[in-house]
Amino acid sequence: MSSAPDTSAGQAGGFRLSMLLNDTRYRGLTFQFIALAVIIFLMFWLGTNLVRNLAAAGLNISFRFLGETANYDIGQSLIEYSSQSTHMRAAMVGLLNTLLVAFLGCVLATIIGVTAGVLRLSKNWLVARLMSAYVEAFRNVPVLIWILVIGTVVSLGPSPKVYLGDDPERGLFLGLFAFTNRGLTAPAPVFGPGSLWVVLTLVASIIGVIAYLKHRKKTLFSTGTLLPTWPVPALLIVPTVLVFFILGQPIKLDMPDPLANRFNLQGGFEIGRPLIALWLALSVYTGAFIAENVRAGILAISKGQTEAAAALGLRPRRIMNLVVLPQALRVIIPPLISQYLNLTKNSSLAIAVGYTDITATLGGITLNQTGRAIECVLLLMLFYLLISLSISAVMNVYNASVALKER
Repeated sequence: MSSAPDTSAGQAGGFRLSMLLNDTRYRGLTFQFIALAVIIFLMFWLGTNLVRNLAAAGLNISFRFLGETANYDIGQSLIEYSSQSTHMRAAMVGLLNTLLVAFLGCVLATIIGVTAGVLRLSKNWLVARLMSAYVEAFRNVPVLIWILVIGTVVSLGPSPKVYLGDDPERGLFLGLFAFTNRGLTAPAPVFGPGSLWVVLTLVASIIGVIAYLKHRKKTLFSTGTLLPTWPVPALLIVPTVLVFFILGQPIKLDMPDPLANRFNLQGGFEIGRPLIALWLALSVYTGAFIAENVRAGILAISKGQTEAAAALGLRPRRIMNLVVLPQALRVIIPPLISQYLNLTKNSSLAIAVGYTDITATLGGITLNQTGRAIECVLLLMLFYLLISLSISAVMNVYNASVALKER
């Protein structure tokens, strides 16, 4: 009685070095190992060469300068800072300023981009052409030019003197805001005892609104019943207002006062002209690119989806919100991540309008004062890398949540 030959022993013990290149099971790993070894060698060679050249020039890599006194002022700071603070403190101020303009820019650019992208597909000829003109104008002109143009426009505002004195030439806008060539002066909140509970109530209300909207959407998709929208403002406003008055109005407003000083507005807080100019420029510029992403995502959805939704009796606005945009997000989100990253990196042009970001502090004044070019540039690269990776990580999580999930 014959049996099949046993080849397991030959297969198990037949490994040869030539199989690293000839066998497809090992070839990919072999090339990856070679590439990794070459990269490690190049990095080691560059690092050794850098250290050797610095030693020959009598220099060394040191970050002790971060503990030295900065000796320069910063116009706008989110944390306490003075000219006697350290270079590390100045770098932190610049980093926070960068994060501030990046966050505000991404929010406003998204609003502008989504609005322009949807309106560009409008059946109204005038609206569609205006949006097309906006997109083409901002996409085809360098962002630096737009930063300078918008910075110049913002600087053409009136002098604070027009708001000052017993008989000012003009009153505050809505009695609250003053627009000048120095920026925007607005009421500043003053938090008293018990204000923490008001803030926590507001946060809880926002969480409740999000939970209700998710439940409303789930109910619509599962049963076809559309729950009312009036609970949304009720949940958002009523609990916070009740807690606010029960605790005796612990949050006050420090209002701008044009009568307190004949030289400048007193009270409130001022949003500087450089921040406004950079924020608006980056937002409208990036919004033009986001508009094209939105338009492409909407056009990627089959017209049959719109026709089917219309046949069910949905109105155009609900068709866009419930049918088209949720599907278009799968096309919009990946390029949207790139636009957020571009906006964050373009904020390094802030020095063009005098806004003090991380590039102006660490990569500008600190570098010139200390002469530590290598250290400052390395830290600057690290900061931007961490910011970009953080934005990508957050957006990739959201992208995974809206991705098409097959059964």
